[in-house]
Amino acid sequence: MYEWVSTSIGLASIALQFVFAALAAYALLRLLPKRSVRWKRLQFLNWRTTSPPENWLRFTGIKREAPSNQERVLLISGCGVTTDPTWYMLYRRSAIIVFTLLILLVAILYKGSYLSMFAQALIGLPSLVLIGLKLDRIWLRSIRKMRSLQMTKEIYIVSNQLLYLSDSALHIHSKLMRCVPFTKYMRNDLEWLLAEWYQDPSQALKGFKLRLGTDDGMSFIETIDALRQHESGHYYELLRIRISDYKEKLELAKEGRKESTSYVLFTIAGIPILYTFQVFIYPWVMEGQKLFQSLG
Repeated sequence: MYEWVSTSIGLASIALQFVFAALAAYALLRLLPKRSVRWKRLQFLNWRTTSPPENWLRFTGIKREAPSNQERVLLISGCGVTTDPTWYMLYRRSAIIVFTLLILLVAILYKGSYLSMFAQALIGLPSLVLIGLKLDRIWLRSIRKMRSLQMTKEIYIVSNQLLYLSDSALHIHSKLMRCVPFTKYMRNDLEWLLAEWYQDPSQALKGFKLRLGTDDGMSFIETIDALRQHESGHYYELLRIRISDYKEKLELAKEGRKESTSYVLFTIAGIPILYTFQVFIYPWVMEGQKLFQSLG
């Protein structure tokens, strides 16, 4: 047991050294000038503003037009990622290839000794990572749903503040500036909108819509655009209707969360019952079987 723990600690330290070395190399490559043509191959350094090369996608077997990849693009955009979602698919496919080769290598090296704890750890951990990468759409949907709920909460708060300022003579830009302190998750996007407002309000609102990436965000931005163009009391009535819709969605989400919590608590409550069966009842069952066998 001591040898296994010491070996695991040694492998973990080696892995951390490789991770820190990769981060240091990345930081050094970012400092290099980009005038030379050869540095065009290092497009992954500018992954925030560029798209992955097509030959990399062909090498890993990624097709942009595939339905699964199109679904991932929508999910990643809904999670608030502003970079090209194809980078995620490229890194995901690369990780799947690397971990699959690692499992095959460990299976070949430890052939005949799969029951050892060390071999099980070397095979089990990459297998769990592979399962998580294969089921990525499930947790991407969960992240998008959580983010959408947080955005709906803040949109509901900002809409109430705009409705409170409906009688004010301030411009919609000034009203939005007064709503910034009431935001947290969408504060950067809202400040970005306000900074781009004086250049082109319509383009700023369009970019704000893309950054939010939720249905409630789209309806909220359409209302803001209508208030920007007309500043009429009728559109504040539309805002009041949207506020009631946001409130209803938040209440439904709250009820669903309560129901999910009750299921989890019910499952947790069954664990002591199973443990009681294992500790107290199972030995009696085994003794009974031995007794019947002896009688037979």
